[in-house]
Amino acid sequence: MRNKLSVVLGLLGAVGFSYAQAQNPECMQNLSIFAEHAKVKNYDAAYEPWKMVYENCPELHYATYAYGEKILKHKIETEEANKDQYVAALADVYEKGPQYFPKKFTTAGSLIDIALLQYDNKTASKEEIYNMLDKAYKEDRDNFKNPKALYLYFSTLVDLHGEGKKDLQDVFDTYDDVTGKIEDENRELAETILKYVEKDSSGTLTSKEERILKAARTNGESYEKISGSIDSKLGSLADCDNLIPLYQKNFEERKNDAEWLKRAAGRMDSKDCTGDPLFVKLVEALDALEPSAASKYYLGSLYEEQGQSSKAMDFYKQSIDLETDKYKKANKLYSIAVKARKRGQKSTARNYANDALSYNPSMGNAYLLIASLYADSANECGSTPFEKRAIYWRAAQMARKAAQVDPSLGGKAAAAANSYEGRAPSRSDIFSSGMAGKTIKFNCWVGGSVTVPSL
Repeated sequence: MRNKLSVVLGLLGAVGFSYAQAQNPECMQNLSIFAEHAKVKNYDAAYEPWKMVYENCPELHYATYAYGEKILKHKIETEEANKDQYVAALADVYEKGPQYFPKKFTTAGSLIDIALLQYDNKTASKEEIYNMLDKAYKEDRDNFKNPKALYLYFSTLVDLHGEGKKDLQDVFDTYDDVTGKIEDENRELAETILKYVEKDSSGTLTSKEERILKAARTNGESYEKISGSIDSKLGSLADCDNLIPLYQKNFEERKNDAEWLKRAAGRMDSKDCTGDPLFVKLVEALDALEPSAASKYYLGSLYEEQGQSSKAMDFYKQSIDLETDKYKKANKLYSIAVKARKRGQKSTARNYANDALSYNPSMGNAYLLIASLYADSANECGSTPFEKRAIYWRAAQMARKAAQVDPSLGGKAAAAANSYEGRAPSRSDIFSSGMAGKTIKFNCWVGGSVTVPSL
């Protein structure tokens, strides 16, 4: 439940309570009593007056639900003998919150809270947990913002498929929905981070902005973790041996469904199943039905698979030109950069990675890709061993930028930067070379320069 408890006590004396107080002054009295106790975390003393208000005047004030959650969580943690009773009571609080105060509590939030409560306390079956989360997701997707619940939603579906209770197609459809939801949330968080990161660097954030930025970074890290967990949970279910027969079976029925074709082609592309003739059928059907950024991109993948890199690049460029969403455009540009790197086209790969950053400056993976391209070019830049190894400082700079724009990559980026710096000239190398503080220019595809650290 989301609320602002700090203002509850100030509101208790508001004029809006006059009618309720006249109808049941005892409720108003007990509301003040339990709120005072709960405010100082004396939840045991708050329980009885809270229960009286909840049972007799459930519509009195949203504090009954906000503080009720805290009171009952305390009871669950401290009274093992009556734990099931309090779990059931808390589930009831979650359920009734949106009924009485729909402006304070959302449908999705209510169902998510109940599902997580029952999952954590093992008081519901997998089917029940899944059905609650499925209802929350489908009826109130915009407010489904809990990373743990999002993972649990997908995880229980995969488990139910393993038990023969859900179709594989349901798993794939939900995977697409959930990963799309994560992209949407990360997009919002990225915009928030970009809005405040410059002020953070200059130390001019207000206390409120600091809280907003911290929350955005924390949530970004959470979504990054569950994204990896969701991919791991899907695991071998999405390999070519499963995908190809499933899509072959459904192709005739779904060949006029652009969304299905798009998802099927996308998954086969991401799992390197593009060598199968089915991929050609999917892509051609999609492009005939709905020429789009997606269909052009998959045609590029098709020609890439056939070794026609130049033709593939033509379709990739068409895809980028057709794409109107800047984040999807950035993702496509980054993907092309990765493909160029695999072909050994380092300069081309960097250019596409930089283009991706122009549309999504918070794409830390693009900086990590550039860092790795620089590191792979150590023997191509410089005329002396010292100059050649200096490129690792440039690579480390790029890796650290990745962490700056995308805190969820902090650990990965730091490890990469430390690895690159470990391969750069050591302090003794700097001392013996007499290069401390000097600038080294890179007369190769990398370009630019780096300043040797001072001793």
